[in-house]
Amino acid sequence: MARRFGGVMGPLATPFKADESLDVPGFEANIRAHLAAGLHGVLVAGSTGEAALLDEAERRQLIEAARRLVPSDRILLAGTGAESTRQCIARCRDAAAAGADAVLVVSPHYYSNAMTPAALSAHFQRVADQSPVPVLLYNIPKYAHFRLEPELVAALSRHGNIAGMKDSAGDMSYFARYLESQADTFDVLTGHGGTFATALQLGAQGGILAVALFAPDLSLEVWNAAREGRFDDSETAQQPLIPMAAEIVARMGVPGVKAAMDRMGLTGGHVRLPLLPLLAADLARVDELISGVTVSHS
Repeated sequence: MARRFGGVMGPLATPFKADESLDVPGFEANIRAHLAAGLHGVLVAGSTGEAALLDEAERRQLIEAARRLVPSDRILLAGTGAESTRQCIARCRDAAAAGADAVLVVSPHYYSNAMTPAALSAHFQRVADQSPVPVLLYNIPKYAHFRLEPELVAALSRHGNIAGMKDSAGDMSYFARYLESQADTFDVLTGHGGTFATALQLGAQGGILAVALFAPDLSLEVWNAAREGRFDDSETAQQPLIPMAAEIVARMGVPGVKAAMDRMGLTGGHVRLPLLPLLAADLARVDELISGVTVSHS
């Protein structure tokens, strides 16, 4: 039976030192903490992991480091999206060789006007044909500047090596349409922390959530309550995540997430140019939003 993708997963940050080199010990310490907090899996080289700023050797080094720490009963995903289909396939093969269970593939988007449904279908079909591990589609209009249409997702969901999708848009009307493609062989996940409870009530299998990196207990409570049918409790746990997702994750982006992780005793570390660290006012807002957040270690 094909592996299912669900639960609460963390899109790992990539900590850098002051000279912008990788902080691998910090990265490894974060993974240990995320797993101890109860996360069901992690994603290496996603948007929150500054994937667009990593070179190929760094991607492989990070996946290999994560594989040494992530047990087989948890999920290790790797972001492998690229502008050319050839490079995406090469990254999928590299990720598989480094130990990834599956890959998350964002659409090519530099030539966005040319990314018609036919072009996107050809891209994802070719990637799925040649990837050694299952492929998850990644819909993130904030960065791609277009969305994957539900009709395209429905068609791609029938490919034997396309196992699901992550939708980070937070548009619940579209999310409901993506869920129409969900099946035993195709899991729909949200990447939008502010609507996690609603996504679960609609039928999502889980979420890959940046807020779970620094507020795992709340994220897991949303998940656990929804799975047990306690939707009022799920909504209650969701409430403090809404401003965190809107401000720290969506508005401040990677620098905000890293600052929140630093404040929680993890290793957010430096960002890599052209990203800039937070200004003092935003740091104060991070402190305000995460005050009272606690992390238990299961």
